[in-house]
Amino acid sequence: MPYLAKILLYPVKSLDGVEVDKARVLASGALQNDREFAIFDEENRFVNSKRHAKISLLRAQFALLNRTISLHIPGGDSQQIFHLDKERQALDTTMSDFFEFAVRLRQNSLMGFPDDTDSPGPTVISTATLAEVASWFPGLTVDEMRRRMRANIEIDGVPAFWEDRLFSKQGDLVSFRVGDVDFFGVNPCQRCIVPTRDSYLGKAYPNFQKIFATQRQATLPNWVASSRFNHFYRLSVNTQLPQSSAGKILQIGDELDIFVQ
Repeated sequence: MPYLAKILLYPVKSLDGVEVDKARVLASGALQNDREFAIFDEENRFVNSKRHAKISLLRAQFALLNRTISLHIPGGDSQQIFHLDKERQALDTTMSDFFEFAVRLRQNSLMGFPDDTDSPGPTVISTATLAEVASWFPGLTVDEMRRRMRANIEIDGVPAFWEDRLFSKQGDLVSFRVGDVDFFGVNPCQRCIVPTRDSYLGKAYPNFQKIFATQRQATLPNWVASSRFNHFYRLSVNTQLPQSSAGKILQIGDELDIFVQ
């Protein structure tokens, strides 16, 4: 039986995640505390892993209940702790010093800052998929692949690429439920440059995207329509959540059921 094995939230877009036992669904369909904050430059552009590999060198820990972030700056002797609501200016100054240009933290407590604003629900992947994909790259661990893919919900009790069942051949939404939370599976997530880089150092793995696409095509389950893949650099599933799921709680151990199409 498929079940919810991990929930990962990323309070500040592109920084480290935090593993939690449960998460609350917002009215937008996003998970509370996920990508609630993002870093922007003076031209109102994201300062993220796609544009600035240096961000991988920042280590962050979060105390969600206390609303604090602990940052370890490379070369620094200790962590610096900031309240995300009350010490925003000091945090902006510290990050600006690190990047060597002015940045500021912005907040969106309603939906966060998802890559896909049309499908802001949690991204879904299986533990077996992460293990399989990690095996394509000598030297990469499952945890490192997890850090690179940055999915919110990890499903266990299923084989690799099982989550590809959560989008349809025709492109229609697939209805499924995790615990008592209803979801719509939308499409396989298009990956960016981020998975190609070491999540701690920002260094690129040689030919990562080419190897990935070749292996993804070769291992694509025969029950998945390749028409959903205009290219094979796709992994995990984007979701939307209906209004009826707002306020509900996802919890580790919840079982996943797909509604018959």
